[in-house]
Amino acid sequence: MKLTAEAKGTFAIAPTPFHDDGRIDERSIDRLTDFYAEVGCEGVTVLGILGEAPKLDAAEAEQVAVRFVKRAKTMQVIVGVSAPGFATMRSLARASMDAGAAGVMIAPPPSLRTDDQIIGYFKQAAEAIGPDVPWVLQDYPLTLSVVFTPAVIRKIVMDNPNCVMLKHEDWPGLEKISTLRNFQKDGSLRPLSILCGNGGMFLDFEMERGADGAMTGYAFPELLIDVVRLSKDGKRDAAHDLFDAHLPLMRYEQQPGVGLTVRKYVLQKRGIIASSAQRKPGATITPAAKAEVEYLLSRVARVDKRANLQPQSSAAG
Repeated sequence: MKLTAEAKGTFAIAPTPFHDDGRIDERSIDRLTDFYAEVGCEGVTVLGILGEAPKLDAAEAEQVAVRFVKRAKTMQVIVGVSAPGFATMRSLARASMDAGAAGVMIAPPPSLRTDDQIIGYFKQAAEAIGPDVPWVLQDYPLTLSVVFTPAVIRKIVMDNPNCVMLKHEDWPGLEKISTLRNFQKDGSLRPLSILCGNGGMFLDFEMERGADGAMTGYAFPELLIDVVRLSKDGKRDAAHDLFDAHLPLMRYEQQPGVGLTVRKYVLQKRGIIASSAQRKPGATITPAAKAEVEYLLSRVARVDKRANLQPQSSAAG
């Protein structure tokens, strides 16, 4: 089923599992996909910024995307297709959609500076992938250094009918969500799904501002699912209480450079992926960092027993 502006819930950002020697770990991809489905994610997004997409060649990127899509079955899969050139973007988008993906995600190249450059780039990108491919606009200025004003987002969405979702991860960005929802109220912006990233760091209030859900990669997607659900149900204190218990570990995961290794380490401890390795160049987790993560897990487990991870053997590689 193709992605629409009605999409909501939790779309987990999946890391790309590797063996210790850097080879793609397809068995861990399968376990990871099954895990996201079992805990209740509505979808999964692959080859995002934390999916180490730039470290894959074109054939590997297609291999990873298709593996996730084929394994996901009922979950919607969004494939990150950002690339320096439109030919590569078009090729991966087409292969992903042919395999059954729900849509693709496009981030801006860091060279864009003016509003006109940004608007023009996404018009060309949308033309490159084709009008039949639903796509997600990724707004992540902290990493990509490209700043979208709400008016620019509105222009991109209104100019491109196949743009159906915003991946919102501006920081601070709460007012941006409110502004976009007000555009919809006054009729100047058509329906648009807004899912939020940034490691879930502001998900509690993002939901209250009108977000439709989460699209990020915290090692406990169950927390994201619960916060989205509790917020939608109007259970504000329960949502914040659970969120607050996880916040120190979420913050630790947000460290530039090492955060992905922390996330992979926890997923490895949970028996879902076989190795916490990143493909080189990439950070490794030190014994001191492991001890800190263990301490944080023990604190989360005081409130959320799902973080009580007993020692276990790694997942089979």
